[in-house]
Amino acid sequence: MIEEQYEVKDIKVGDLVKGTVTKVEEKQVIVAVENSKCDGIIPISELSSLHVEKALDVISVGEELELEVTKVEEESLILSKRKVDAKKAWATLVDQFEAGEIIETEVKDVVKGGLVLDLGVRGFVPASLIEDYYVEDFSDYKGKTLPFKIVEMDQENNRLILSHRAVVQDEKNKSKRNRLDEIEAGQVLKGTVQRLTDFGAFVDIGGLDGLVHVSQLSHQHVSKPSDVVSEGEEVQVKVLSIDRDNERISLSIKETLPGPWANISEKASKGSVLEGTVKRLVQFGAFVEVFPGVEGLVHISQIANKHIGTPHEVLSEGQQVQVKVLDVNEDAQRLSLSIKELEEKPVEETYELPEETTGFQFSDVIGDQLKNFNK
Repeated sequence: MIEEQYEVKDIKVGDLVKGTVTKVEEKQVIVAVENSKCDGIIPISELSSLHVEKALDVISVGEELELEVTKVEEESLILSKRKVDAKKAWATLVDQFEAGEIIETEVKDVVKGGLVLDLGVRGFVPASLIEDYYVEDFSDYKGKTLPFKIVEMDQENNRLILSHRAVVQDEKNKSKRNRLDEIEAGQVLKGTVQRLTDFGAFVDIGGLDGLVHVSQLSHQHVSKPSDVVSEGEEVQVKVLSIDRDNERISLSIKETLPGPWANISEKASKGSVLEGTVKRLVQFGAFVEVFPGVEGLVHISQIANKHIGTPHEVLSEGQQVQVKVLDVNEDAQRLSLSIKELEEKPVEETYELPEETTGFQFSDVIGDQLKNFNK
């Protein structure tokens, strides 16, 4: 008994000892401590930085452990595996934090407000730092191995905060920079409409969002983007310009579509009659839209068969009219039209002068003169 007391007294609180697991009970583990005749006891709370339901879940008989003495009793030593693991872990974690290193580890538990990790010390990932999008239920994350970065650490208060979102964003930013270097103005790319605003549509072109201004959505006038595109829709876009410093890309859907003047020679052949809308009245005539985005000129001389001083005398903006195509130039995008050609020409009134009766004929006058001459 005296020898046992001597052996125990040689070991102090705070000492590091080695031990071999001899028995695993539900709430504690018994170990044989080197150079000591006393058994060592590891309470279940000192096995891990995480909550442990059963000791058998984390320890098995025969394991060799490095332990810290937390209490010296008369016939046993109270030991901690958690404290030894934590000291080793903090040294490594400090280096990883300073280097910005990515840590691949398994999600041990899902709790209210985030995820729990075991890195030798308890690590916590708040819900706001898990993904860069909203996740309603994190239950599927338990058991998954994911990459994390340490964003906050306080060894004194045993506080370790990590982020998976930071890793995701870093990867996206890297991919974004590479994609920016690849894209050139003039390229035609496939994209997906991400969101709509009053001034246009943002389109994802492979990790990058570019703006299609409302004026670049269609050859026709667009009041609001939702009239022509919808979120999630796949579209073709042409790259108009790139501002790599500010990561801004201008795109056009309109530039990938056939122009309104394409094949106009077939749609509006010379001599054809079309329905149109008076869009603008000017001093020298009227511009009439015969197809969306296609306007032709009705010269003032081709508006009416009667003389008019200004087009406003017979036409008004918004008025529906029929026009005849006089000439078409697809390359110059010019269309000459006539309204007058489709109107009935007024009948010209002719007047016949009645014959004047004087009561005598020219021969009578000549005859009389000859008679006088003979006298």
